[in-house]
Amino acid sequence: MTWLLIAALAQLTLGTSAVFDKLLLRRGVFDPWVYTFWVGILGIFSLVLVPFGFESVSLGFLLLALLAGSIFILAVLFMFLSLHRGEASEILPIIGSLSPVFTLIAGLILLSDKLSFVDLIGFSFLVAGSVIIFLSRRDKSWLKSGSLLVSSAVLFGLSNVLAKLVFDETNFVTGFVLIKLGGILAAILFLVYPSVVRNLFSSKSDTVPSNKFLYLLNRGYAGVGSLLVNVAIFMAHPALVDATQSFRYIIIFLASWFLLKEISRGRVLVYKIIATFLVVTGFVWLGFVGYARSLPALETNRPIEWGITFSEKFTDQLGIDAQETLTNIMTDLKPKKVRLVAYWDELEKEKGIFDFSNLDSYIATVENGEAKIILAMGMKTPRWPECHIPDWADALSPEERQQELMNYIEAVVNKYHDNENVIMWQVENEPFLFFGQCPGRVDDFMKQEVDLVKSLDSSRPILATDGGEAGRWFKAARYGDVFGSTMYRRVYSARFGWLVGVVDYPLSPSFFRLKENIVRWLINDYEKPFIIIELQSEPWGELGTPELNYERQTELFSLDYFKETIRFAKDTGFDEYYLWGGE
Repeated sequence: MTWLLIAALAQLTLGTSAVFDKLLLRRGVFDPWVYTFWVGILGIFSLVLVPFGFESVSLGFLLLALLAGSIFILAVLFMFLSLHRGEASEILPIIGSLSPVFTLIAGLILLSDKLSFVDLIGFSFLVAGSVIIFLSRRDKSWLKSGSLLVSSAVLFGLSNVLAKLVFDETNFVTGFVLIKLGGILAAILFLVYPSVVRNLFSSKSDTVPSNKFLYLLNRGYAGVGSLLVNVAIFMAHPALVDATQSFRYIIIFLASWFLLKEISRGRVLVYKIIATFLVVTGFVWLGFVGYARSLPALETNRPIEWGITFSEKFTDQLGIDAQETLTNIMTDLKPKKVRLVAYWDELEKEKGIFDFSNLDSYIATVENGEAKIILAMGMKTPRWPECHIPDWADALSPEERQQELMNYIEAVVNKYHDNENVIMWQVENEPFLFFGQCPGRVDDFMKQEVDLVKSLDSSRPILATDGGEAGRWFKAARYGDVFGSTMYRRVYSARFGWLVGVVDYPLSPSFFRLKENIVRWLINDYEKPFIIIELQSEPWGELGTPELNYERQTELFSLDYFKETIRFAKDTGFDEYYLWGGE
């Protein structure tokens, strides 16, 4: 994340410097060629870094560094030629929209380090911000310098990638100094043009010494920004660093408004507000990504508890005997903990008449296997269709149904209150995740149910759960003494599956570690246990698992993929996992 802070500071510096550039060019103090000449020549100040780690390099490496610096100066020239013809708040965002893309393309060809999917998301937000700023302008004056704009963007992209290649092979001081030397050599070549020499040493009547002083001062100021950009490229992928220049254009937008009186109103103002939001989102996203990657390494040999969820309804769907299946699970897998489900529609098929016989037998089987039990209850409990409601309760109003639900929960808690093997109550399953076939509910249903269970049994913790990838976590986490998340990696979307098929979530283990840390901060609780209550261990395909043939099941979820899922889960850093799909 350090590179992102450095890049932001660099863009702040370069953004304000660009506005000063426009002020100076507007007054006709220097032409773009002369201005670019000084950009290159002032790179000589990089030599002050030589005592701080400069190393000798091979001839091939020297030529690469000089080429990177020369191409950068050529890109700057095309940029200033474009800037001389148009508005700073219009020209620069166009280049800023294109150069990160060309940097990305050049990086794909020349660099071994590729951007990850999560990096590309942040990259897209930042580039989109630059594009929106560009689209906010209705005039087409930039077309007069269209070829210059594209050329500048292409050359900036190439110079960024070449600079990264240089930094990958040496320390920062050596790479930076040699790249700047390349810029100096390119600038010296400008002197072959007599017009550049004349303008360089001319003293026009409208040019006063104070302007020249401001010009040189601004060059030094921009040099600091350039140094910081190179530091960021040294630390990170150049496409990401280049994309952060969208922040520079937000600075230009604000500074142009106040200093150049380029006032934005109406549609233009709305576009620039949207662009600002996108840029801020991109920075926040990349900040979180960087933070996740900076988390300390996990202890690979830490103690982990493995449990499993058992659902009698799923065995019915599979066409296998529930009791026999649970017995085999306990015998073969030997889980230390089992989550059982007290389905409302199974326990109370007739209003007020409870039948616990099947659940009693499952609990006895788990007890015989010397495992502990988490007992899930509520309207929304594990397995499709998520909400399991008795037929007689379907037609009730939300308020009436909630009261009957409370009666059922009270009956379950009272029934198993004295069973020492029941170590935790789960109240509802992913209650705040919009998934499943569920009726409307009263606003405070979760609070009502949690308060009821605590009033009946204050000795056992309450588990509250939420979806791992799409769930917000913090709302459910506030209700539970323990928070449980799901963890699915390969899924089929009911809405978009026909188009994209079965997809793998592009998430790394650090996503869950980052999400946990954010939620703990939001709820201000760093002690509450967080567990994975559903670790996907069964295929999720275009059909329900019972309808998938064996070949398709093993194709979607092979033994090797199962092992990879276990490794992935361990890397997320939790200490307790419950397999989903043991049936």
